[in-house]
Amino acid sequence: MPSATVPFACDPAATRGRLHPEAESAFRSPFQRDRDRIIHASAFRRLKHKTQVFIEHEGDYFRTRLTHSIEVAQVARTIAKHLGLDIELTEAVALAHDLGHPPFGHTGEDALGRLMAPYGGFDHNAQAIRIVTRLERHYAEWDGLNLTWETLEGIAKHNGPVLPPVPYALAEYDAVHGLELETHASAEAQVAALSDDIAYNNHDLHDGLRAELFSTDELAELSILRDCFAEVDATYPGLNYYRRRHEALRRFFGVLVEDVIAVTEANLRDLDPRSPGDIRHAGRMMAQFTPALWSDLKVIRRFLFERMYRAPSVVVVRREVTRVIEELFPFFLTHPEELPKQWRKDVAEAADEVALARIVSDYIAGMTDRFALQSHDRLIGGVQDALRERAARSS
Repeated sequence: MPSATVPFACDPAATRGRLHPEAESAFRSPFQRDRDRIIHASAFRRLKHKTQVFIEHEGDYFRTRLTHSIEVAQVARTIAKHLGLDIELTEAVALAHDLGHPPFGHTGEDALGRLMAPYGGFDHNAQAIRIVTRLERHYAEWDGLNLTWETLEGIAKHNGPVLPPVPYALAEYDAVHGLELETHASAEAQVAALSDDIAYNNHDLHDGLRAELFSTDELAELSILRDCFAEVDATYPGLNYYRRRHEALRRFFGVLVEDVIAVTEANLRDLDPRSPGDIRHAGRMMAQFTPALWSDLKVIRRFLFERMYRAPSVVVVRREVTRVIEELFPFFLTHPEELPKQWRKDVAEAADEVALARIVSDYIAGMTDRFALQSHDRLIGGVQDALRERAARSS
């Protein structure tokens, strides 16, 4: 049964379908099947050992891309249900949104982007489309997961229309199954995008505190958080520091969710959309924060950038793992015979250096943090021991 209750929600019974036609399930909607296929994908499992902020081996409590994606999906389901949207489509986009991230988080993406600049560049959103339409190779009749148009659209443009130049990894698929890149995505995909912002703004503060990159008192002076800590102190005077900060961040989380719901509802009332198409052609995002809260979040993001993302200890690790990517890429480009057996057919069919570079990029982007470090140590000679020693000294 459809989970949506409003006319502008995506209706699984009216899906635009899949690139490769197939019989639908008797007991799952098309969007439920998409969600399940994403969860069972190899790329989704590998997110367990891919960096969110801290490298995988730096601690068991820090978020990874997998735990981040699960948190995004939880927020997205909550908001989608309240707005009457299709919950399964929203969850599918949320779970898939980071599939294209290479090892070492944005550090790895920056490095791979520089290396791939002569060959068409690298973009993690476009890479996610490449993964779910081409690189997952488990089904007998097609490459990829054969997801519905609506899920692919949401992965491709949940952050808004994709303007030229369109990344090659996205352009290739769009040429055979047009995703209307010039328009906004569905309301479900927009909710998934804002849920990403909510999740990482909240959990990066948690992880920064656990890493002792800043103190609870410093956090309590920031916009929004000041009121959250004041409410906790008034309600629970004398609460120990660990519970105090958790209660404050829990309230912060709630403020973000409630703000998005209120603004999105107001935007929808103003537009009065009667179909998913009205959302796509509205010319603006429906899911948003209030300007005041967005301004406060910018203050928090600047704080995190200065105190966490560019903390000296983090920068040292970033430098080391950047070297891993920068040395693995040219190694595989000149020694493609070192790629695993299942990649060699692609290598043999590569028409030129651009095609080969894209194969190498696909392979490296699919690596987990630990596998990238192990591969570098085995093939080139490594940084893994140095990183572990540094992590042990800082713990």
